[in-house]
Amino acid sequence: MGKTGGRGDFEWVDNDQPHTSRRKEILAKYPEIKSLMGPDPQLKWVVSGMVLTQLLACYLVHDLSWKWIFFWAYAFGGCINHSLILAIHDISHNVAFGNKLAKWNRWFAMWANLPIGLPCSASFKKYHIDHHRYLGGDQLDVDIPTDIEGWFFCTPARKVLWLFLQPFFYAIRPLMVKPKPVGQLEILNAAVQLIVDIMIYYLWGLKPIVYLIAGTILCLGLHPLSGHFIAEHYMFLKGHETYSYYGPLNLITFNVGYHMEHHDFPSIPGSKLPQVKQIAAEYYNSLPQHTSWIRVLWDFVFDDSIGPYARIKREYKLSKEE
Repeated sequence: MGKTGGRGDFEWVDNDQPHTSRRKEILAKYPEIKSLMGPDPQLKWVVSGMVLTQLLACYLVHDLSWKWIFFWAYAFGGCINHSLILAIHDISHNVAFGNKLAKWNRWFAMWANLPIGLPCSASFKKYHIDHHRYLGGDQLDVDIPTDIEGWFFCTPARKVLWLFLQPFFYAIRPLMVKPKPVGQLEILNAAVQLIVDIMIYYLWGLKPIVYLIAGTILCLGLHPLSGHFIAEHYMFLKGHETYSYYGPLNLITFNVGYHMEHHDFPSIPGSKLPQVKQIAAEYYNSLPQHTSWIRVLWDFVFDDSIGPYARIKREYKLSKEE
């Protein structure tokens, strides 16, 4: 458990991300894929059902003992909150109401944010767009761990700790790598979240608040669903920086496992990404893919060649306007 990981730096490349060229090639061959772009009319109902389920759970857990609060937070509530985080990811691409109603997507993301307990939807949108535009970009893509993370979390025991602390690193990394000014939407997001948290506390006490926030932290950390964080872009095979997973956990994670397809076509809702793979099967079937997020976590911890440093990085030359 004390063996040092094999990588001492990121995998630096001088080529562009593969998604841009593949998108153009696929659309030229299969222009019908454009019909999949646009809002998903079912998303708002699915997300609203999940939010209301968690509000009901707040009432149901308010008299439970603390051990059961944490049990249900990890086994049930956190799973819903993790799924809501991924719904916010989808909504950040305007697939709830479409590009013409962009503000509606931002407000709806705040509604999806409520059971998470902490405000995140507005800031997520602001940084996530850079992850797509500058995938692997040094000092641009805040999805990539910092050098400190890569250097320190290099043994199995430390990598387990890093997995547990993932939600904290995702929260503080943008402030360390590329801080952006706080906008009005972020202030509104925080104000709405605080008001709802206070209302829940007033109605049912502290335990529902702990249930929501603990579930979020636990299930974004060391949890089977969190395998997708590692599976998406960590370099399990040299030269490959994005991977898909087509297993059953996609059913409760808005098809985030179809990650190759998502980066090729970010404006297509998660619910329609399987159709992308079906139409352009020859582009995806031959690419490396994961079959288990739990196996991904296991390999991440015990394979010396995989760790926070196992990411492809590149330099982007930005114009002054950017």
